[in-house]
Amino acid sequence: MAVNIPGLVAVIVFYVLILATGIWAARKSKQEERKCTGDKSEVAMVGGRNIGTLVGIFTTTATWVGGGFINGIAEIVYLPHRGISWTQAPITYCLNLILGGLFFAKPMRTNQYVTMMDPFQIKFGNIMSSLLFIPAVLGDIFWSAAILAALGSTMAVILDIETYLSIILSACIVIIYTLLGGLYSVAYTDVMQMVFIIISLWLCVPFTITNPAVADIKYTMVNELYQSPWIGKIEVNQIARWIDDLLYMTLGGIPWQVYFQRVLAASSVSQAQKTSYIAGVLCFILSFPSIIIGAVAVSTDWNQTDYGLPTPNERQESSMVLPIVLQYLCPVYISMLGIGAISAAVMSSADSSLLAASSMFARNIYKTIIRKTATEKEVIWVMRTTIVLFGAAAAALALLTNSIYGLWFLSSELVYAILFPQFVCVLFIPNTNTYGSAAGYLVGLTLRLLAGESFLQIPPLIQYPGISFENGTHQQLFPFKTFTMVLSLLSIVMVSYLASFVFNRKLLPVRFDVFKVTDKTQELPATPEEQVILNDCNNHKLEPDRI
Repeated sequence: MAVNIPGLVAVIVFYVLILATGIWAARKSKQEERKCTGDKSEVAMVGGRNIGTLVGIFTTTATWVGGGFINGIAEIVYLPHRGISWTQAPITYCLNLILGGLFFAKPMRTNQYVTMMDPFQIKFGNIMSSLLFIPAVLGDIFWSAAILAALGSTMAVILDIETYLSIILSACIVIIYTLLGGLYSVAYTDVMQMVFIIISLWLCVPFTITNPAVADIKYTMVNELYQSPWIGKIEVNQIARWIDDLLYMTLGGIPWQVYFQRVLAASSVSQAQKTSYIAGVLCFILSFPSIIIGAVAVSTDWNQTDYGLPTPNERQESSMVLPIVLQYLCPVYISMLGIGAISAAVMSSADSSLLAASSMFARNIYKTIIRKTATEKEVIWVMRTTIVLFGAAAAALALLTNSIYGLWFLSSELVYAILFPQFVCVLFIPNTNTYGSAAGYLVGLTLRLLAGESFLQIPPLIQYPGISFENGTHQQLFPFKTFTMVLSLLSIVMVSYLASFVFNRKLLPVRFDVFKVTDKTQELPATPEEQVILNDCNNHKLEPDRI
């Protein structure tokens, strides 16, 4: 197989356009920094809170409509015994953004936080916020690594180039424009990438459906003559797991900095909410091309194409079914657009994750804990340095590790089990405290790890009802993710109230109250670290839209 020259040219041209857009946006970021009278680091982290409605809608939609979204949906629809019944992303990400706008955007934007970790740091202190930072930052790094690895594999199959070339090139471009322009570069490149994804994928759909090798997808939706009907089926014993996954993806997708950096960048509370609602609807709509392409893959007689037999599933290339369909069922000039769409989707996810992780480290770890006297210029340079370091780490993981998706799944489930209940408590249950936070963290972490992870070959020390073992792997059919999250939430609330009761009733001497939860200590002024964050959040007024 020779190198796909037209496809390679298309990808290079697209990468140049993205890089040029990111550099142009970086110039706008510099202009905003010169105008800024407050913390200049906020321009890089939250765009100076001047992201307008249209850009906000595109960049918030790009929170989830990325490489994993468009490739993953097509893969699940295509897989035997899965199908659209198990394709939960269109519903969960839609609900995720709508619920985020309804309940979480207002308190976060009203208090003018800069990162998702700010409320944790103010309420629970530096030790707990540092522990909570770990699953958040690991989730972002592993996600960047996973989608870079997926892109490398895709380019290796479609363009017949070495995997490492694609990973390194993509990582370098993402790092460069994110490094130069912060959120401005991320937001403006998101606009271009989203437009490209929408146009190119919808253009591909008619060509895939009308290809002579493809049967009527309405017929194959339920007909069992093909590998399996792409409508899929949920067995009775799998209903609990299906609901568990639905809740995990819906609620577990809320406490992520990649979402809140968009919310906190909005010029007003109402705009933050509106962009979340509209982005949620767009997520649902933009899933249709991938669903159709997955159905087309089920309906294709691959022996009539240049791909031939065995099928993608038999070759264990199901994860690349979307680019395979685009290459073998579309004309060359259309498939080139599709390949560009895949690259766009991956880059729109990777840049957000790198900026999210570096923003939290620079502000909540370096500025607030490591070096409290750091200047704004120093904070910006620390953020830029960590963008490079985190980007390099993601690229290295993508190149060297075969279990990236397993690491990401585990870290994202830890976000659901640990961060989501903590986030609910810090925003909506005012009497929770650091003792409860520590207890909830320990319960969530312990129960999730003890449930095991087949992908990483971690055995289940806790075997919930309905567990099944097959071919050396296990599957927990009990809704253990949500069970763990609920127990973590209850632990936070109960231990918080118990600690307050014990110290306020003087059942234990106040000297043992290391986290200061008694009435007397609650009246003390904020610590210097907490005051830094409080001042940052209170010193910035809302400004009119400038984008």
